[in-house]
Amino acid sequence: MSQLQELYQEIVLEHTRRPRNFRRLEKPDYTAKGYNPFCGDNFILDLKIERGIITDVGFQGAGCAISTSSASMMTESMKGKTLEEAKGLFNAFHQMLTREPGTEADAEELGDLGVLSGVSEFPTRVKCATLAWHTMMAALKGERESVSTE
Repeated sequence: MSQLQELYQEIVLEHTRRPRNFRRLEKPDYTAKGYNPFCGDNFILDLKIERGIITDVGFQGAGCAISTSSASMMTESMKGKTLEEAKGLFNAFHQMLTREPGTEADAEELGDLGVLSGVSEFPTRVKCATLAWHTMMAALKGERESVSTE
């Protein structure tokens, strides 16, 4: 097993067993729901924003290991980001997971999130990894309908 695969397994398992920010926020500024019918992943995401900066983020629900760990890692990476930085991180993460087969991912700018780059090899699992991210973007846009990966 390669070092990246070992690191992937270690980080995914750690965030699945003990997800960070796994809680509802009191009086969030933005909230959205996300659902992945393929896996049954179902999350509610809350955001607090002050002066254009994400000051707190939490999620709750149930999901597979990939969606839970991705949501946990996303919440950690979003705290302290401006809205523009959050959108940029979303775009970089989404591009990493939806790149053409056989192309290298530029995972360096994503930090620890780069360990999820291998998910791109499994198209059905990409939906698991991106659910929380699409839910966050829907929350920032003020969308009221539940986000679905279908």
